[in-house]
Amino acid sequence: MIRALTLTLALLLATPVTAQTGAQTGAQTSSLESLTRRDQVLGWEAVGRIDMGNGGYCTGTLIAPDLVLTAAHCLFDSRTQAPYDPAQIQFRAGLRDDKIIATGRVRRAVAHPGYPPFSPVTTNSIAHDVALLELSEPIPAGRAAPFAIAAAATGAQISVVSYARARDDAPSWQRSCNISKQDAAILSFDCDVDHGASGAPVFDLSMGRAKIISIISSGRREKTRTVSYGMRLPDHVDTLKAALRSGKGVILAKGDAPLAQIRRIGVGTQTGTSARFVKARTTP
Repeated sequence: MIRALTLTLALLLATPVTAQTGAQTGAQTSSLESLTRRDQVLGWEAVGRIDMGNGGYCTGTLIAPDLVLTAAHCLFDSRTQAPYDPAQIQFRAGLRDDKIIATGRVRRAVAHPGYPPFSPVTTNSIAHDVALLELSEPIPAGRAAPFAIAAAATGAQISVVSYARARDDAPSWQRSCNISKQDAAILSFDCDVDHGASGAPVFDLSMGRAKIISIISSGRREKTRTVSYGMRLPDHVDTLKAALRSGKGVILAKGDAPLAQIRRIGVGTQTGTSARFVKARTTP
């Protein structure tokens, strides 16, 4: 049962995942396709890489010309026990081999109020691991058309686009994978994801243009396959949009407002667990 799960850092992906791994949970899963040509990225331009000031990155997706959806744990630095400065975060839409559809600087960010940063990975943290980044300038829809949010349908065939370890210079598309389990709060998938895929959109392709039904929060290895986890999105996205309108819990770029207006997070019960799929770059 999903609600009985308590994920620990030791269970998270510690080794690269090959494109052929994945459980057969009903429908067939497909291998990863690297989208390196412009024609391959067509329609997926709104998916991009979120680069942090410390060299790490996550995956994010435009859901409005100035709003990027990603995982809440991507906003927090486990080393400093504080949020990243939004001014040091950059969204690179449609990045492929150093070619970029558009670049957006982040003005404000907000994590779901129910998300507990710096705490162990639990069903509660997965269920609320959602955040929005507000860009300083909107990216025209003609260059990168935002995706809509939808509720997850039972038995839906799903698809994931992500950046991850060993494939971080271009998006990879898994055309077909499956929802293996779901309950009222979270979903599990047999999709092929790895470090860096935090925040990657999980799409339902059965409703015309792809719609986002979840984002990747966490994962673990189970023998020869990877199990990844996400949350139900529609209500959470509404909550985050309301927070941006009210300013409650919003993380502001330093220099844009007094420090009293910048959200600070206290020390959690366990450090390091916020980096579920955040890929940290290292210098050779």
